[in-house]
This record gives sequence, C-alpha cells and structure tokens, in this order.
Amino acid sequence: MGKIEVMSENLANKIAAGEVVERCMNVVKELVENSIDAKSSEIKINLVDSGVKEITVIDDGIGMDREDAVLAFSRHATSKIKSLEDLFYVDSLGFRGEALPSIAAVSLVELKTCNGSVGTTVIIDGGEIKETKSSDLKKGTRITVKNLFYNTPVRLKYLRNLYTELANICEYVNKMALSFPSIRFILTNNGKVLLNTDGSGNLLKVIGNVYGMDITKKMIPIECSNDDYEINGYISYPECARSSKSNINILVNGRVIKNTEINRIILDAYYMHIPDGKIPIVVLNINVDPILIDVNVHPTKMDIKFSKMDTLKELLLSSIKDKLDTTNLMPSVGTYYKVDEETVIDNNNYSFETLSLDDKEEINDNENMIETDKENNISVNNSINDIKEEYHHSIENEDDNRIKKMYPIGAIDATYIVAQNEDGMYLIDQHAADERINYEYYLERLSNHDNKTIDLLVPIKIEMTNKEFIILKEHFDLLLDMGFVIEEFGINTIVIRSHPYWLPANKAEDCIKKIIDIIISSEDFDSKKFIDRVAAGVACKASVRAHEVISISDMESLLEKLRYTKNPFNCAHGRPTIISYSNYELAKMFKRIKD
Repeated sequence: MGKIEVMSENLANKIAAGEVVERCMNVVKELVENSIDAKSSEIKINLVDSGVKEITVIDDGIGMDREDAVLAFSRHATSKIKSLEDLFYVDSLGFRGEALPSIAAVSLVELKTCNGSVGTTVIIDGGEIKETKSSDLKKGTRITVKNLFYNTPVRLKYLRNLYTELANICEYVNKMALSFPSIRFILTNNGKVLLNTDGSGNLLKVIGNVYGMDITKKMIPIECSNDDYEINGYISYPECARSSKSNINILVNGRVIKNTEINRIILDAYYMHIPDGKIPIVVLNINVDPILIDVNVHPTKMDIKFSKMDTLKELLLSSIKDKLDTTNLMPSVGTYYKVDEETVIDNNNYSFETLSLDDKEEINDNENMIETDKENNISVNNSINDIKEEYHHSIENEDDNRIKKMYPIGAIDATYIVAQNEDGMYLIDQHAADERINYEYYLERLSNHDNKTIDLLVPIKIEMTNKEFIILKEHFDLLLDMGFVIEEFGINTIVIRSHPYWLPANKAEDCIKKIIDIIISSEDFDSKKFIDRVAAGVACKASVRAHEVISISDMESLLEKLRYTKNPFNCAHGRPTIISYSNYELAKMFKRIKD
C-alpha cells in the first residue's frame, strides 16, 4: 500500500491557519475585510482580553442566506472571483476563500447573518459544523471567534502578550478607518472604547480620531495623478515625525499594504526635512487600475506588486517634495481660534500689526475671539478643512521669501538667537541655521565641478586601517572629481596636497576627514545622495557652533542669508532651525488676553 494519502479537509485547514492566522490581528483583519466587502456602513469590533478569549465583529452589510452561510466555511469557497481572469482584476479585499475555514479550524465560531429575508446561525467547533439554525432577521452579519488556538496549543503558546496583541489590532483598525472614512468603525476591548469614527467620509476627521487634533492641524493635503495612478491624502509637517514606520499608512484601492519601496520613496522625499531614524505621519490612498497590481503575493494580501513602479515613484516623490518646498514648515507655539462664525484663523499666521493690546483685550471681552483647541473638537473638525485649504493656498502663492525679515535682539546661552518682527518672537538655533546656509552653498559648489583648487603649503596626512584604506582606494575617483590632489604615502596612508577652493581654510582638515568618513561608511554610491551627504557633512564642520558668541551684526547677516535659502526651516540633518511665538500666543501666556 502506498505511503501518500490525501489530507482531511480539517487537517488541511489547520495547516493553512498557520499562514493565514498568525495572531489575533489576522482574525480581526479577515473578518473586517469581509464586512467591508459586504458593503457595510458600520463595523463594530469587540474584543475580550485583546482578542485572545473572544473577537466579535458586527456589521450592517448585505448578509448571507443559509446556503452561503454554511458554504463560506468550506475551503476555497468565495464569491469574489469566478475564473482565472478575475484573479488579474481583483477589486475586493478578500478573494482567496481561505480565511473563514482557517479561523474556524483553530477556534470556536458562531456566525449570525441575515440578508434581509432569511436569518441563519452557524456554530462551528474546531472546523466541524455543530449546528445550523434560524436566527433573527436583523440585516448584516455578526461573527464571534472564541478561544483562538485552543486546539493547537503550540500556536497559542507563541501568541504575544495581551498588550502587544491589542497594539497590533489597534494599528490595523486605525489603518482601515483611514482607508475607509465613509465607514464608521468602533473598536472596544473589555468594554473600553479605543476608536470611534463617525463614518462621515472626512479623512481629516479620522486622522484626528487616530492621531489627535494637534497632529491634524499639521497635516498637508496631497492630490496628484498621472496616466496610471491617482494619489490623495495627507502628509505631516516634519516636526510631527516619529520613530515608528507604522505611521506611514499606504492604501492601494482601499487596501492596507506594507511596501518597503514606497516607504523608501516617502523617506527620500523628506530627506533633509527630518532627522535620520524619524518617520513622518503619512496617509495616502493610491488608486490604480487593478490590472496594474498583483495582490496575490501572500495569504495576508498586505504585500502587493506594481507593474509600473517607476511612474509611481516619480509621481510620489515629486508631489511630496513640491508640497514640502512650498509650505511654511516653521514649528510654532499656537492653536487655532475663531474670530467669528464665518472665519477661522491660524493664529501663527494672523498679523496683529494693526491692533494694540488694548484692542485685543477689547475683542476678547466682547467674546468675538474664541479659542479652539482639544476641548472644542467639534469646532476644529468642522473648520479644519477650510483652515488648511486657505493657509496652504496663501503660502504656495507667495512671491516673496518663505519667512519674513527678522531682527535679532540677543542670544540665549550663546546658542539660540532671539529675534522679532511685527508677527512675534523667534528662536533660531545659530548652528542649525548656519548649517542650512552652508549646506546649500556647498551643494551648489559640488554640483558645478569647476575644479578650482588651493595648494597646501603643508600637506595633510591621514592614516587609516587596512580595510578603510582599501575602500577609499576603490573610490579615489570621487575625491579627484571634487578637486582633491591625493597620493598614497606608505602603508594605509594618504596625503592631500590640494583641496577644492570652497573648503573653509581654517577647518579644511576636519572637513576632509569628514568626507573620507562618508566615503568609507557609504553602503551604496548613489551620486545625488553622496553629494548631499558630503555637502551636509562639510556644512556641519564649517558652521558656527553652539555656545559660540557672535555679534548682533553677525546674527543679522545669518538671519538674512537664511531667508534666501531654499529650505529655511531645517538644517542639513533635518533638525528645525526656527521656532516662532506669535504676538497672540505671547499675550495669552502673559494673561494679556483672557482664555
């Protein structure tokens, strides 16, 4: 008798569950996606002990009749695709027909569903249907999953702790709420509400539900398209950057995905706007003809392939860079407030030039000025789209510099310049500001290749390890292209006899060592990034330091040069150069204006 036997369907489902259902989040994902495909307008996710004990998903979708309710738990049973051709034009979130039988194989499941005319209850234990009966006629579906992995204790053992499981579920549901703002999502754990959106279709409101109003006020709208892709959503100010990559929310035709290449494109667009290791908050929905993507890469369907990645990269990179380059990115202390029922103003941009403090207090006393902050979410939510549209429009149409002229009046700790103008007070990091100025200067010099050099009276000798020397020797051409004259000088040693004229003479050796360090430490030699890193490294070495005393005239010169840079808001390493305090906010801090 042969040794090969066909597995039972129950055993095959338990094995498939290892791919489809790794943790509680996967169960929530599959059930929520089914609810969305069922055209639901409200989805409730109720957890007990982070979903380990119980997960219940309730929707108001189209529901199922009795036959479909039973057949849904058969492997590869699906209503989403009928033929091979359908696989290349998938427009639903689920389609493989593996999720429900895989979940049912490793848990206790109760399904209640109604299509408006027939109500059905199906009870399944470990993949075996125990009971099928009639139920109430409330349209929609309610599915409860209890004791996940109770019959596969090895998998149960490797579930993360309850906090980790809950965090993963929250992250996923947040992304789905951002993906489908027209659907109301309610997430609870042990009766505590963790997320509650209103399903109004306003993406900015959902961002407020997920990230809070402070972040919502600092989101920049994005909308762009080419022949293949349409992109819309929001990107954050650089100051909102965080440490976790989970804050990049990429949605393709409403499907939450994880794609390292798209993440890299977004980080490239933010290059020099945020420090290394920081991640911006991004919510972008990419709409594309399903024929141009492949979602059938992994059972979780969170990784997809694009057939025209080059055109997507160009569109995404240029659109984000253009927005960042035309938006006032200066971090500021302030909130939004109302002047009257029709106008909402960002007080960081509102000019009090024509009002005395007595005038402002009179305005406040007459209750024509109402602060709008977290305690008044309705006002913020209703007006925030108008605020952002008006604010960004005004910035993008500026013909003058991106920041107004500032007048220095002193410095704090010989590090932070204190300046003022008619709009308020500014604190400027003197090193960061000088670094930005120098970076753009050196970037221009490196890009021009005029090869003017300065001969050194005393050559600079630099010793290295053998590994460093080998790497540097392989890239001697990079130094020669910049205008360096270098020679080998004994074992693992070089001498520099000439250097480009633009290197600061008093810090030439430090700058040369920095350039060599960049060459040795570079993992790849993308020419643009390499030039950027060299310009940033030299700029840092050449700039005025923190705690270095400079005169008022030097401060004036520094601030005026900063105004004419392409990006006056960040140094070459992404740190902020300026923080502003509006006249209104200063008056409020000193109680010159009543709250």
